Amino acid sequence: MRIALVCPYAWDEPGGVQVQVRGLAERLRERGHEVLVLAPAGRRPSEPWVMGIGWTVSLPYGRTRAPISPWLGTRRRVREALTAFAPDVVHVHEPFAPSASMFAIGAGPPVVATFHSGIDRSLLYDAAAPALRRMARRIVVRVAVSERAAAVARRRLGGTYVVIPNGVDVARFARAEPAELGDGRKLLFVGRLHARKGFAVAVAAFSSLAAQRGDLRLVVAGEGGEASALHRLPDAIRGRVRMLGTVPNPELPPIHAACDVFLAPNTGGESFGVVLTEAMAAGLPVVASDIPGFDEVVTAGVDGLLVPPGDADALAGAVGTLLDEPETVARLAGNARLRAASADWPVVVDRVEEVYARAARAGAPLR
Repeated sequence: MRIALVCPYAWDEPGGVQVQVRGLAERLRERGHEVLVLAPAGRRPSEPWVMGIGWTVSLPYGRTRAPISPWLGTRRRVREALTAFAPDVVHVHEPFAPSASMFAIGAGPPVVATFHSGIDRSLLYDAAAPALRRMARRIVVRVAVSERAAAVARRRLGGTYVVIPNGVDVARFARAEPAELGDGRKLLFVGRLHARKGFAVAVAAFSSLAAQRGDLRLVVAGEGGEASALHRLPDAIRGRVRMLGTVPNPELPPIHAACDVFLAPNTGGESFGVVLTEAMAAGLPVVASDIPGFDEVVTAGVDGLLVPPGDADALAGAVGTLLDEPETVARLAGNARLRAASADWPVVVDRVEEVYARAARAGAPLR
């Protein structure tokens, strides 16, 4: 099958959607499909099967920023590339981000659209909903990465959604050799350092735990403005924080393997939480916020612990329990590995291929 995957965000910038599109493309190619990825890019993509189709501008969205390409020139290049490639199906991600994905809808071939966002509040999205509903009729199959993402899309657009989770390379996380990160027990935070990811909450929890546990360290894979939260730590405790900067996803497994507890104190707006699934695949016990999206990945007390969002004391208490109870860690980690298996890439790609076949049979809808 000839498949065009369309990503709305800059290919050369970090982001969960980019990771998912790249992972899906690689595995579809392994199965013998012809794949072309279209995405905005600041520089020429290194993969020969990826075409950069426009420069980007970073716009605010959901307390973060989205690197999109909303230009008419991008629309023209998307349409030209699809005409030249002549795919059997077009799979757009985040279809109503005003960028490459939106421009691919209605270009001719049947369209599958995956909705990733769990952000329920967007004045611009709400205002545009009537027009987007009309455009959504051109989508043959709608996919959501979670029930949360489906609910967010359904509220604005209506329709029915197939829930297929984000994919994770379970083996890569499960079999990784530990990175050399020094002595002591380590808490791991992975993600952009801004308010929605709860980094300041993680720092506050670490501060209270580290004051009583001299061997405890905090490892941080990410960058962002909330790194300033570290300035509130006493000097001695601040020296026990290891800042790794932005770490490409393929380089994360050894870091997980070297750590003891995974922190995900996000405050809201999450649709799935692939960072949780990756940690679970690595056998790391997870302490996460009890928010929509995350509660579909972690079952409290079964394969991880959930705490109220924004509550540093509750986060510290749950982490302390894991540090003190190795038998609890072993039970949660074992269940977590089983949970992660449901998002393993072979399982996910099987389901995506079924959706493609369904879309190809249905053909492109009438405008």
